[in-house]
Amino acid sequence: MYFLKRLLTWWNSQTIGTQLFTARKGVRVGEDEAGNVFYQTADGKRRWVIYNGDMEASRISPDWHGWLHHTWDEPPTKAPLKHKPWEKPHQENLTGTEAAYVPPGSIRRAAPVARRDYEAWAPE
Repeated sequence: MYFLKRLLTWWNSQTIGTQLFTARKGVRVGEDEAGNVFYQTADGKRRWVIYNGDMEASRISPDWHGWLHHTWDEPPTKAPLKHKPWEKPHQENLTGTEAAYVPPGSIRRAAPVARRDYEAWAPE
């Protein structure tokens, strides 16, 4: 079943085509904290990532995102970015998960917070 999923879908790790291309022409550059593995061709013109788990672009940190999109030449393994002390650690997009932000008064909350600054309109 796992083989069939990988053969027919692109969102389950990598396709067979990507795996073959990576085996033939990929040079491993590094790995991030989430376990995603980054590759490039020998000439450095093509860069790609093999995700560890769900294929979600927001799971890639800004350091690696910049390298993937040719913003800088050196990968974070060779030239890590200097982070400011006020920067928060990278967090993937949590929309649609249980950990997503839910504002007060949302219907997604178990017990919505009653608002005193709003009076619902009622027809006469």
